[in-house]
Amino acid sequence: MTSHDVVQALRKILGVRKIGHTGTLDPDATGVLILCIGGATKLAQFLQGLPKEYLAEMIFGITTDTEDSQGKILSRVKCD
Repeated sequence: MTSHDVVQALRKILGVRKIGHTGTLDPDATGVLILCIGGATKLAQFLQGLPKEYLAEMIFGITTDTEDSQGKILSRVKCD
């Protein structure tokens, strides 16, 4: 589910048109998506500039056709 999909779903659930998010999540990412509803959408510009922290898990030695973990593995190299 993309950030846009979340906003669209919440618009339908709440019956509110004015909803925005403070940053896009990659579809494979997990985490918190901050949403601003109604008049709170004016706060989004301030929330976007706040510091963020990212945690990543990496696998070395694999090449895929999409350059991410979702693609077809094209090659493997043993990493010691």
